[in-house]
Amino acid sequence: MRIDDQHGQAVAEFALTVGIFVVLLIGALDLGRGVYLFNGVSEASREIARATSIFPGGTSLGSSGETAAVVATQRSLVPGLATPTYDCIDIAGTSQTGTCGGGKWVRVTVSAPYQPATPLLAIFGSMTFTSSSSAEIQ
Repeated sequence: MRIDDQHGQAVAEFALTVGIFVVLLIGALDLGRGVYLFNGVSEASREIARATSIFPGGTSLGSSGETAAVVATQRSLVPGLATPTYDCIDIAGTSQTGTCGGGKWVRVTVSAPYQPATPLLAIFGSMTFTSSSSAEIQ
């Protein structure tokens, strides 16, 4: 076997393995992006619920300036974060009507879409990550 043949063999082996390696690397990065988004949605619901429990707003839950600032911050951190929904609940989780004051709880639900970039993860289709958090109104 000549040295030129061995060089050609190494190039062919490299070409076969680099494709698999790149797909696995991009798949790992895409999976990491999904984990980041999942954690971001969970953190956003907790932060918005905390702010809303301290500053519930005058006419409706989530209408305070402080809550709007927290929502704006979370939207800058979590790509595609949807408008949060606010529910006034009791300790058992039952929806309450009327004014939502002290002793009641606020439940905040947020969601964000996730579309995998790699074909390997795209077979599962797009997903929507949703998280709810509750906090007692102060």
